[in-house]
Amino acid sequence: MADLTLDTPMTPKQRMLNAYRGVANDRPAVAPELWYYYPAKLLGVDMIAFMREVPFHEALLKSFTHFDCEGWGVVFAGPPNDRVRESVREIRVDDDTLETRTTLRTPAGELTSAGRLSRDEPGWCTERPLKDLKRDLAAWEILAFGGEPEQTDMTAAIRAWKEVGDRYLLEFWLGVPFFDFWAGAREGGFETGIYDFLEPDLEPYLQRLRARYTERLVRLARTVCTLTPIESLCIGCSWSCNSLLGPELWRRWDMPVIRAVADEVHRHGRLLHIHFHGKCMETLRDFVDTGVDCVCPFERPPGGDVEGLEGLRRVHRELGERVTMNGNVHTVETLIRGTPEDVRREVVEIKTAFADSSRCIIGTGDQVGRETPEENLVAMVMEAKRT
Repeated sequence: MADLTLDTPMTPKQRMLNAYRGVANDRPAVAPELWYYYPAKLLGVDMIAFMREVPFHEALLKSFTHFDCEGWGVVFAGPPNDRVRESVREIRVDDDTLETRTTLRTPAGELTSAGRLSRDEPGWCTERPLKDLKRDLAAWEILAFGGEPEQTDMTAAIRAWKEVGDRYLLEFWLGVPFFDFWAGAREGGFETGIYDFLEPDLEPYLQRLRARYTERLVRLARTVCTLTPIESLCIGCSWSCNSLLGPELWRRWDMPVIRAVADEVHRHGRLLHIHFHGKCMETLRDFVDTGVDCVCPFERPPGGDVEGLEGLRRVHRELGERVTMNGNVHTVETLIRGTPEDVRREVVEIKTAFADSSRCIIGTGDQVGRETPEENLVAMVMEAKRT
């Protein structure tokens, strides 16, 4: 592997934090989203072993160190819920696939869910707990809202943050936007969730539920800021984006939740990062209005709509110096199918568009695939470091 070691007067985490805050760096931070596939490849384990046995923050630590680059990851924690009793049954579907069936017993009834892991994939849901609304809602609310955010044990999160140190930016995972919270529990997932959100009779309940969910996320954010030294918090997404939910439903249902969390996080002097898949050009001004500090991954077509140098320049204009852009190197067409020269060309476009800005992290358009040639990732890191 090529030698990536350069003179680095700043630490990788400091470069990430500076970019989130709009503070000048010695060079742009470069943070490929390695996440699951590539860390498992580097560690030489299949995905079942990776998901069940490898501490996530440690896998990312080894991965970002391997490429001598910046990066970000998340740590998870939630409150205990003594009103729910869980039993899990594992079924070996075949030599490569493991199914996990979960039964959740609450004072208001029983819920069931299921998912699968394979040696090649990080996991997917095959059965969701919220099936019949009349029968399941009361039990699901106990599951979703049981336990107080203030009772969350932050010991493991703080330990992971200390172990990572300045090597990369480890953030606290708060959860997902409201639509994903709801649809992620509904049997049928995204499709059922959309029908629910278009059902007039269900809207008053969903409005009340969103208020309750917003309060819970704000309380969890407050607890993280009060009990831990973690600098940045993260809200992810599954379907809550322009490509799936659409800008109007996102503005109506999810944007207010993100804004409320951003206000609380900033009240404590911390930072908020949101993940927003797919197309984003219609909501650039909305990102600014939410008050978030960083958004990723600003994907190129066909999955996204940030096209070339002109698209990046528009992103820069719309975000101004209020929100940091992280991303934009195409994970499939460029990193997997392209050449090192293709990778360098996209990195140069990002650097050119944001040449006069401190609000830029050169990242990838979502997760780096295991098929990605290592020389392409090396080219991405080295070109980002080139002055």
